[in-house]
Amino acid sequence: MELRHLRYFRAVGEELHFGRAAERLHIAQPPLSQQIRQLERELGVELLIRTTRTVELTPAGRAYLQRTVEILDAVEEAAGQARRIAAGIEGRVAIGCVGSATYSLLPQLVRALGESLPGVEVSVRGEMLAPAQLEALVSGGIDLALLRPPVMHDGVVTETVRRDRLLAALPADHRLAGRAEVTVDDLRDEDFVVHAGHGRSVMSNLVAAICADAGYVPRIRQEVSETSTLVTLVAAGIGVAIVPAPTAALDIAGVRYVPLAPASLGVDLVAARTQDSAVIANVLGVLRELTE
Repeated sequence: MELRHLRYFRAVGEELHFGRAAERLHIAQPPLSQQIRQLERELGVELLIRTTRTVELTPAGRAYLQRTVEILDAVEEAAGQARRIAAGIEGRVAIGCVGSATYSLLPQLVRALGESLPGVEVSVRGEMLAPAQLEALVSGGIDLALLRPPVMHDGVVTETVRRDRLLAALPADHRLAGRAEVTVDDLRDEDFVVHAGHGRSVMSNLVAAICADAGYVPRIRQEVSETSTLVTLVAAGIGVAIVPAPTAALDIAGVRYVPLAPASLGVDLVAARTQDSAVIANVLGVLRELTE
């Protein structure tokens, strides 16, 4: 038995007329009659009652027609789903994101994906430090990572999404909070709140590097894992912080964000992946449109 036998029987069972069924199938009537006879012989069941003027379904034929319709509809849906997945307009994608982009780019991306690729199920994991993202990426926990470079891992492909300027996050009553911009040297005598160091955070390494360029070692008061916690501690007066500009989307009372000079001080955001697929390509296309 082949699918064409089911399609032929469905046409006859729904039309109850061999001539109309043959026209619907775009085949001649005699071969259609032969195929239905062959199906009945294979099943060992009479499906149709034929007279010179009418065609009727037997009880077995009615039951078989119902299941035939279900099977053919399921086959068609499966074929359609396979085509949609191959085109990258249906499927699943898990996205990891660093803290600063979690509060700015990530909501925009999820909304844009819902509008452009409604058939793609998106799951997100925000506030992930770069090493945790790379581990999840390699293990298959996420499909796409939005993180800060450098990314030094075999098999991981990256592309730059955008470059973010750096800001000083200051307590609202800080002596520098009213300035139009501050320099790294202005923060020389301050206590710092930073992301966890020892290779676990790109931003922690960057803060240490730019402070070293200014001729000092930052005085670390507190290390944290989440950007929201970092900004909250700044608001509490625990210290100051250097953060990427998108962090300003965290509008927490008691914090002022002041641009860090010179304006060339910045940090890239990259999209990283370990495999290519149609759905990942489409997600990256939406991401590029957002960040152009």
